[in-house]
Amino acid sequence: MSGVTAVALLVPGGALEGIWRLNPQARQDLLNMGSWAIVLMVTVSLACATSAAGLWIGARWGQRTAVAVLAVNLAGDAANALFRGDLRTLIGLPIAAGLIAYLFSTRVRTYFQPGN
Repeated sequence: MSGVTAVALLVPGGALEGIWRLNPQARQDLLNMGSWAIVLMVTVSLACATSAAGLWIGARWGQRTAVAVLAVNLAGDAANALFRGDLRTLIGLPIAAGLIAYLFSTRVRTYFQPGN
């Protein structure tokens, strides 16, 4: 979605314009950031792609990257709830925490050991 958002910001009024109906405030907030919003969305997209690739091949760095991405997402959700009063973001907390716990489970840690 971050990649789609970056494209939607790059091509205003294009085929992806309808995505803003999901969260019109996000569009305004991102537009207020200027070109930094595109840089941010591309960075998030690359971080997610890197994490997915690392998890797919069973690389230890993939697990670490995935945990980092989830931790940043968890912190962002908490900050949105706390500072913006957007309680809908609280649903992300148990999801991110559960995924992080899963990535640290014995079974999953074994998958990322060298030689497996």
